Amino acid sequence: MRQKAFDILAVGNAIIDVFSQCDDAFLHQHAIEKGGMNLVDAAASKSLLDAITALAPPQLISGGSAANTAVGLAALGGKAAFVGRVHDDDLGAAFCRDIKAAGVTFAATPAENGAPTASSIILVTPDAARSMNTFLGASIEFQPEDINLAAAADATVIYLEGYLFDAPAGPAIFAQAAQMAAQHQARIALSLSDPWCVDRHRADLLQFVTDHVDILFANEDEAISLVKTDHPTSVQILAGLVAEVVITRGPLGAVICHAGQQLSVDAMPQGAVIDTTGAGDLFAAGYLFGRTHGYDAQMSGQIASVLAGEVISHIGARPHADLQDLIKPLIG
Repeated sequence: MRQKAFDILAVGNAIIDVFSQCDDAFLHQHAIEKGGMNLVDAAASKSLLDAITALAPPQLISGGSAANTAVGLAALGGKAAFVGRVHDDDLGAAFCRDIKAAGVTFAATPAENGAPTASSIILVTPDAARSMNTFLGASIEFQPEDINLAAAADATVIYLEGYLFDAPAGPAIFAQAAQMAAQHQARIALSLSDPWCVDRHRADLLQFVTDHVDILFANEDEAISLVKTDHPTSVQILAGLVAEVVITRGPLGAVICHAGQQLSVDAMPQGAVIDTTGAGDLFAAGYLFGRTHGYDAQMSGQIASVLAGEVISHIGARPHADLQDLIKPLIG
């Protein structure tokens, strides 16, 4: 069989992370809850962006769960493509530049109509507290036809983020991805993303998992939410539904169910835990890199654990260390 051009095609929300430093007085002035995640509208997002830009030029980094996974896999030397919806505006252009610079193929044409590019303005105070102000914008206008047909046809795995199911067209996007995977002999991987998202769509997500998913990523809370039972039982139930189940357990590592076996993977911290943002995204990146490069489930889990350990050792969901160097002791 011809080797495909991409190890993964990641499908998800395209969100530009806007990092800026400020003090508590700035948060109070703009009525921002410190340490929280606040959903804001277009006007509030623009006003806040103007205010932080007046302080100092902010740092712009392409984000979103599936995009983070694509970037992590590319950093390992894998071949990743991403599809998501951005607008033809400054933040959309910044998203495109940044994700491409990270080695990820992103061929979407920015939309000329509709909402502005999604953003998460992340304000970091001197005590390292992060206050997020998220505008979902163009990401919730993502449509099935936005999926890159050529990339889907040439991907070994089509990777979906659960957050996307919340979008109005989310279920249709998932159905389109499943149809493309079946047509082009690709595997479907899904990260459940968030227990509250699972709660909102439990029946439909469980049906999709049962019918289409080949590799399922979840943390303990998400797995329990999906099948409404305790941790050990949820693992057993999901292992009966999906060929490959990966349950992350924070400092306890992960459990992988594959080919009738239940495997344990230890957590592999690469320093003190500073910020757990992106841990699940990078775990998925490491695991999918392993599974698309001939490594067994156990070794793939160890690669994944190293990546998760690296990203939680600093602020932000992008790796700071050379990931290929980090995994050399594992793979030789």
